[in-house]
Amino acid sequence: MKQKIIALLIVILTISINAFGQAEKFAETIKADEMKSLLYTYASDAFEGRETGQTGQKIAVNFLRGFYFGAQIPAAKGTDNYFQPMSLDFKGYRFGEQRPDKKVKSENVAAIIEGSEFPNEYLIISSHLDHIGINKEGEINNGADDDGSGNIALLEIAQAFQTAAENGQRPKRSIIFLHVTGEEKGLLGSSYYVENPLYPLENTFANLNIDMVGRIDPEREDKDPNYIYLIGSDKLSTELHELSEEVNEKHTQLALDYTYNAEDDPNRFYYRSDHYNFAKNNIPVIFYFNGVHPDYHQPTDTPDKIEYELLEKRAKLIFYTAWELVNREKKVEVDKKP
Repeated sequence: MKQKIIALLIVILTISINAFGQAEKFAETIKADEMKSLLYTYASDAFEGRETGQTGQKIAVNFLRGFYFGAQIPAAKGTDNYFQPMSLDFKGYRFGEQRPDKKVKSENVAAIIEGSEFPNEYLIISSHLDHIGINKEGEINNGADDDGSGNIALLEIAQAFQTAAENGQRPKRSIIFLHVTGEEKGLLGSSYYVENPLYPLENTFANLNIDMVGRIDPEREDKDPNYIYLIGSDKLSTELHELSEEVNEKHTQLALDYTYNAEDDPNRFYYRSDHYNFAKNNIPVIFYFNGVHPDYHQPTDTPDKIEYELLEKRAKLIFYTAWELVNREKKVEVDKKP
């Protein structure tokens, strides 16, 4: 009996070591030079600032759809070939010039890698796909950091998981890769998703939201760029927060800065990106963020200012966190009230 127990422990340890090694193997497919190439396209003048419902936003969603199709990552069910279409009511604009209320047609983009053991349990990784378009002077707001960086990180993470699946390491739980529209207009695309979910919200156990992860906050007293702001990780699930800390310590050793996670944060960033619509529905979240800078919502937010090696490292942190979330024995539990 003792020999059998020892043998079983050896098997379990071997599996754990192999899983750890496999995660590192696939994380290495996330590369700074690939992200740079993608972002120089996604945040180019050809996309006209990707304003919700406008021509540039349509170019953007087709770009994202083309990437997932080319990577052979399936469209989420209930979509029109990756698109979740909607009609949005604009109550003026959140930023910039105020204009009359109007309706526009837009769409989220959603792809999925189904889980091998728990396919009906869902992790959503999200970013907002559009930006603020062209200003009244005719200058294009390219939105390289906001949120071109998040979209490109999401594409690379999706591709890494697809590579793993193709090599016999399909995640145990399903992963939805969700690019939402209308964030700049009031979190409209993520609001539409939670009201019209493609997969049941009650089976959605976490959301990792990526919004601005390619730059350095010039106001940080610590000038070491090896950091990321985390917001919301401890709001609903102690387990999620602890898992996030452990994954970072094991793999990326970024400084996890919780400055903007404080309840009295005057910026209220916890309420200002798409994760909040999931948190309101009792779904644990982590919001990954680099902080604002002088180019925020300006035509000067261009891809030449992105720190691509840092973007790669931050994307790897999110990948490792997602890997642990979808492959652990049990999904993370909610133990706090929203």
